[in-house]
Amino acid sequence: MMQILLNYRLGVASRALAAIGGGYAVSSLAVTACALLLPGRDVDRVVAATLIGLVVYPCAVMWCFAAGTALRAWLVLIASGLLLSAIIFLGGRA
Repeated sequence: MMQILLNYRLGVASRALAAIGGGYAVSSLAVTACALLLPGRDVDRVVAATLIGLVVYPCAVMWCFAAGTALRAWLVLIASGLLLSAIIFLGGRA
């Protein structure tokens, strides 16, 4: 019984870490990618990208607690972070 309770608490703690830290990282990468790729003036791109980031973060947090396992939540956050990093690296403006 204690082992089940411990596993449950570790799973929740892992999801909370993924939601807070991983969600923030993915949100920051999404803001950067959008700011680089959206058309328009610099100030307009940054404001639009920030507004997009305000949607991405809660979605990432909700995903972490909706995923089947904590491992899956982490893997999806890592994969989306790598994808956004590649977009930033390849789509950066000169």
